[in-house]
Amino acid sequence: MQKQTSQFEFIALMAALMSIVALAIDALLPALDFIGISIGTTQSVDNQLLITMIFLGLGLGPLFFGPISDSLGRKPIVYMGFGLFIIASLICIHAESLELMIFGRILQGIGLSAPRTISIAMVRDSYSGDYMARIMSFITVVFILVPIVAPAMGKFVLDHYNWQAIFYIQLIFSILVSGWFWLRQPETLALSKRVKFTSHIFIDGLKEVRKSKRTIGFTLISGFVTGSFMVYLSTAQQIFQLQYDLKEQFPYIFAGLAIAIGSATFLNGALVVKFGMEKMVTTSLLTFFGVSLLYIVLFSGNANPPIAILLAFFGLQFFAIGFLFGNLRALAMEPVGHIAGIGAAITGFISTIMAVPISTLIGRFVLNTAVPLFVGFLICSIFSILILMYLKINKKREIKRDQVEIT
Repeated sequence: MQKQTSQFEFIALMAALMSIVALAIDALLPALDFIGISIGTTQSVDNQLLITMIFLGLGLGPLFFGPISDSLGRKPIVYMGFGLFIIASLICIHAESLELMIFGRILQGIGLSAPRTISIAMVRDSYSGDYMARIMSFITVVFILVPIVAPAMGKFVLDHYNWQAIFYIQLIFSILVSGWFWLRQPETLALSKRVKFTSHIFIDGLKEVRKSKRTIGFTLISGFVTGSFMVYLSTAQQIFQLQYDLKEQFPYIFAGLAIAIGSATFLNGALVVKFGMEKMVTTSLLTFFGVSLLYIVLFSGNANPPIAILLAFFGLQFFAIGFLFGNLRALAMEPVGHIAGIGAAITGFISTIMAVPISTLIGRFVLNTAVPLFVGFLICSIFSILILMYLKINKKREIKRDQVEIT
């Protein structure tokens, strides 16, 4: 019973570390127009940068925090990240220009990359294989609760206070989570497994990651999937509030679609041990491709369909995505468990740095209809399926070669 309780708290705590990222992104969505007015933006597409640029920081930060965590341990790095996040949040609160706000958001991302990366490394320190994917799925389920409530919370704060108060709430939440982490979470990286910090630790880690085609392949797929989802995050406010004029209903629509991801992720935790990560990823990518293609065929060149139809397509897409996030990270991390910190850093960096330009480019085309968003989904799914096919073929070749060597 004590072991089960400990595992439950571990899942909840790792989810809390990750959830601050979701809070920093999703709670701000209802306030983008108000922030844009305060900092003097002239185009609504410029407000998308307040969402995409935090991901740039989330990609850059792990390159620093990951290697150090393999040397110093996991817990000190989390505290460093929270400290930087507090400073960045104060910059955002007092920003009076788009440039300064973007700087603050990038710095927020760098700070939050520490708890985000370290939580993945701590899971890998403690679990492996399909059971690691199972734990990641349950963590993601808890994590999904934040996107469900964050936009509604952001709108409530906006209606009663101002957009700066949203950042203050993020600060309070980060302090509470860091206190919980300090009191309850033991260090997961044993002294015997720590890597001496040297000037070439990153290069050595990169060489280890490059040795595994599966790590690189599943990281690239994760980049395409994350990029396509980031397009939705950065354009959701524009689609629902401006194209459909659903400003009041937006937080509830966003919450409903987050539930679609959460339900799939919960099911994944139960199904992944039975069917395996790779089969779940294959089925989900094919579904992601099929739904995107169907929407484009039906609505390309036309005005937006009724909101119920759009939500049905979004729900199907995000249900498929719910089976991808945890499994892709687990598949990418599996071969590099001996350097989980730097492994999580490099894979996270690659996928995020891919995702930022993908989402920025596609988001510029989402002006009057949602069709460009589904075109982006389709392109990302095609590249992901091609990479997956290559990995499957390469795996079969390796199995045959090993069989020949044995005989």
